[in-house]
Amino acid sequence: MSKLLFRLTFLLFAGGLPGLAAGQMRIDVSGVGANQIPIAIANFGGQGKPQPAVDSVVRSDLARSGMFRIIDINAPLTETSQLDLGSFRNQGADSALVGSVNRTANGRYDVRYKLVDSVRQSVLVEESLLAAEGDSRLAGHRVADSVFEKLTGIKGIFSTRIAFVTKQGNRFKLNVADWDGQNVQTALNSGEPIISPAWSPDGTRLAYVSFEARKPVVYVHNLATGQRKAVAEFRGSNSAPAWSPDGSQLAVTLTRDGGSQIYLISSNGGESKRLTQSSGIDTEPVFAPDGSSIYFTSDRGGSPQIYRMNISDGNASRVTFGSTYNVSPRISPDGTQLAYVSRRDGKYFVAIKEIGSGTETILTDSGSEESPSFAPNGRWVMYSTQNGGVEYLMAVTTDGRIKQRLTSSSGDIREPAWGPYPK
Repeated sequence: MSKLLFRLTFLLFAGGLPGLAAGQMRIDVSGVGANQIPIAIANFGGQGKPQPAVDSVVRSDLARSGMFRIIDINAPLTETSQLDLGSFRNQGADSALVGSVNRTANGRYDVRYKLVDSVRQSVLVEESLLAAEGDSRLAGHRVADSVFEKLTGIKGIFSTRIAFVTKQGNRFKLNVADWDGQNVQTALNSGEPIISPAWSPDGTRLAYVSFEARKPVVYVHNLATGQRKAVAEFRGSNSAPAWSPDGSQLAVTLTRDGGSQIYLISSNGGESKRLTQSSGIDTEPVFAPDGSSIYFTSDRGGSPQIYRMNISDGNASRVTFGSTYNVSPRISPDGTQLAYVSRRDGKYFVAIKEIGSGTETILTDSGSEESPSFAPNGRWVMYSTQNGGVEYLMAVTTDGRIKQRLTSSSGDIREPAWGPYPK
């Protein structure tokens, strides 16, 4: 029951971000996709030499996805070079990426790249983009996204960001980083706990719970300006914020009327509208992608389970079975899958349920998992776990084949939230 009390009654209690850079993250990848795509990547030519190099970021992204086998071409080849496609084929590459980076008169980087099919001898993508000074990592992520989508048919997530909380000693930091844990920036540094970060749909704001007022209060934080506002500081506990799909509202858990129930408020704050009406603990809401319903955790049936409720009529139905403890629902961006934490034999695993068929799969294996979060393409789930008393983040593909472990030099990492696609 202690886990229940923590997860349910934690209740009781774009450009760079303003703030300090946080400790560096390390990423370790294990597993590969069912079929790896062989791709040759040349060193990008040109006169621009940003750090890190754009082509090295692309290599790293595609390799870490587990879906590509990288064949390095150490010679510089640009989008205008005469390419020997037969040599790429002889090295086992089905496609090849070449490009250039040049400094413009106003100090930006002009990044040009071409992806060719070495088997069909055709150009698949030929594009260019401008990157501000210091944004070569983002440029590399965008190139990798383009290559990934063209060769897999799946939208890439390399230019997305993640939010998470680190704890070192008695200090808590709310951080934002690139998908791979690099380029870490601190949005909030506090001596009190920070929990439940949630991205706005446009990726410009984070909602979270901070205990700095000696009670849980929900804040909305503008990442570009660093400005934030307490939007839920009612009597009692204010927790578990979740954004509506249009970003105008938040579903939150409040105890203002005695019990722990779910309410709807404006994302700018103001009055609250009660959504759930039960004698149990209702918490951890998340909106369905169309905004017509919410999934949430409740012990109204005697044990914590996940329910789905239509917002229009308040009718709720139980979604999870097979365990006496299923909590922390997260719905995939397309609404077809539900991720959650399920207790099995006294351990806590991340499970995936297909909404249509009801098929359930246990994705994780350590048994100490919390806080699942879907990538915006729905192909990855990130969560927190621990080993030997050290907390860290893991990401796993929804087929369970590929795993990434993110650790930090800045202490324990917890409460991950995967951000949306950049606008």
